[in-house]
Amino acid sequence: MNYFPVFADLTNRPVLVVGGGEIAARKIHLLLKANAQVRIVAQKLNPSLTALWQQNRLIWLAKEFNAEQVRSVFLVIAATNDAQLNRRVFLVAEQQQKLINTVDDQAYCSFIFPSIIDRNPIQIAVSSGGAAPVLARLLREKLESLLPQHLGAMAEISGKWRAAVKEKLTTVTERRRFWERLFNGRFAQLLKNHSPALAEQELAQQLEQDYQGGSVSLVGAGPGDPGLLTLKGLQEIQQADIVLYDALVSDEILELVRRDAELVFVGKRAGGHCVSQDQTNQLLVDYAKQGKRVVRLKGGDPFVFGRGGEELEILAENQVPFSVVPGITAAIGATAYAGIPLTHRDYAQSAVFVTGHRKADAADETEWRSLAQSRQTLVIYMGTIKASEIARRLQQYGRAPSTPVAVVSQGTQLTQKTQIGTLENLAQLAAQAPTPALIVVGEVVALHDKLAWFGEDKFAKKQPHFTVDSLRIAKVA
Repeated sequence: MNYFPVFADLTNRPVLVVGGGEIAARKIHLLLKANAQVRIVAQKLNPSLTALWQQNRLIWLAKEFNAEQVRSVFLVIAATNDAQLNRRVFLVAEQQQKLINTVDDQAYCSFIFPSIIDRNPIQIAVSSGGAAPVLARLLREKLESLLPQHLGAMAEISGKWRAAVKEKLTTVTERRRFWERLFNGRFAQLLKNHSPALAEQELAQQLEQDYQGGSVSLVGAGPGDPGLLTLKGLQEIQQADIVLYDALVSDEILELVRRDAELVFVGKRAGGHCVSQDQTNQLLVDYAKQGKRVVRLKGGDPFVFGRGGEELEILAENQVPFSVVPGITAAIGATAYAGIPLTHRDYAQSAVFVTGHRKADAADETEWRSLAQSRQTLVIYMGTIKASEIARRLQQYGRAPSTPVAVVSQGTQLTQKTQIGTLENLAQLAAQAPTPALIVVGEVVALHDKLAWFGEDKFAKKQPHFTVDSLRIAKVA
């Protein structure tokens, strides 16, 4: 271990910064967040430091550096573009046994600044000891994506209640189990939902009654590409005890679930396993009442043809706490990856999302007339089976047979396939489309040839003699 990690209390402690430029400003902003008393020695200050000085948030001590300035400070930072001056500051600090950081010059540092994840009062520092600062920053970014924002609030409230918990629970084991249960249960869920008062009530209740309660998070997994899973969605599935997922959730996203979590399939597959909606609803309630942290993971967005609202109604009726993490719905993800903008001022000023998973005759004349309007984009979920009837109805109510259409299969995944045609041959396109597939009707589809950028479409334009399999291999390579 080349460096000993230490968290220093700088509140009202004097810190000397030699330098008044952008590099010095970056360090000073960190020091001010830690409530340090910042003293600057510099010929001039850049605009941001000048503003801080005018607000009396720092002291412009002098324009020239001298050894006496180091004597009464806690830390020293040399941050000028004059290497000779920086090294002189280092030598003076060393002689006076003061910790010093010379920016971007590790050989003249007795301490270094780590990359910081700040969830005050929780703080995590990542350092490579100066060997690979870019790698340290990348690790910090990965940790940032895993650590929820409400960690600080959890720590703050826990600190407030620590003495009461210690008085109530006399053994270390009891206290450890209590805090573990609290941090993985409804208390954490309430803080995530920005309800600190209710969270404190939950803490008090659990302390008095040893109550254990679970929660459910309804998470949209997006259309398939794991890179489109939201940061909050990733946090949820990596903290879950049980994940109930449907058939539209890709294997790549399931790979991101915490390894020791239980995976429960509750989807529907043609000719195979099928779980009814009532069964799914009951499982959510049962697991939550067992004190589990449950994630209901749904393809796309749970509130766009995903029956997420129905599931939450059942949870609310059973007084199970829940939260919702939106996902990128297929209409947005698949069309973007196919190079089809949903709106474009030269082609379409509105977009309409509908589901084809109902009887075609269920829509009345007024609705079909609205759906058949020109210069709007119509996106149809689960419509391939009824594609012939949909095409007939749209033409019957005014859509031209020559209207461009696309059928996008397995959108945003490596297996994505986009078929382009017109409304009059939509049924033929849909019949040969792998599922899940999305139908897009509208003038914006004409932009596909120009804007397609992802997967087989991109490669096929340049090398049309490639097969689909060879294109996929080329993309992966």
